[in-house]
Amino acid sequence: MFTILFDHASELFSGLGYTLGASLIALIGSLVLGTLFALMEIGQHKWVRVIGRAYVEVVRNIPLLVITMGFYVIVPMFIVQVDGFTAGTIGLTIYTSAFIAETIRSGIQSVSSGQMEGARSVGLTYYQAMFHIIFPQAIKIVIPPLGNQFINLVKNSSILAFVAGFDLMYQGKIIANSTFNTFDTYLAVGLLYLIVTMPLSYLMRFLEKKWKTA
Repeated sequence: MFTILFDHASELFSGLGYTLGASLIALIGSLVLGTLFALMEIGQHKWVRVIGRAYVEVVRNIPLLVITMGFYVIVPMFIVQVDGFTAGTIGLTIYTSAFIAETIRSGIQSVSSGQMEGARSVGLTYYQAMFHIIFPQAIKIVIPPLGNQFINLVKNSSILAFVAGFDLMYQGKIIANSTFNTFDTYLAVGLLYLIVTMPLSYLMRFLEKKWKTA
């Protein structure tokens, strides 16, 4: 394993850079998109709730690979050319956003309904109450499951390997094919993924403890 790490460090760390880049973009995008659809799922208007629910249910039940291949193969055929990195990142963003939406929705709904009623009674609008009263409380509640989704996102970024996204898994596949040392190569790849996900796991635990005592 260490021979692979030293002899192919440039390829592996280049792939790690693409993995981190795709993960960061998808993390931000899926958090924004997931929050939007979570709010739509519990919106005041029925048609808004229907759209939000339909998005979550459809996306959650389509495999990540199918979504990614849709952007990598179908979109270039009819709309615009998309490279592997972009297709993989978009697919990862959309897929993860559906799970984040459900996580945030459950957090919002776990906040006592009296909080909203109290906020409305002092003159706040629905959206003011949601963003200033309900949402901050919900985020504290969903930190653990949200952290799990972020960690899963990093691991799921290996989907880029299927669309030539130059990520860590893609580089590992090339190295394994060229050296015929499959075991050590994927052991090294697994170690690098672990180096990324373990600190993230501890960070989410730290935030959970900090916000519980806040």
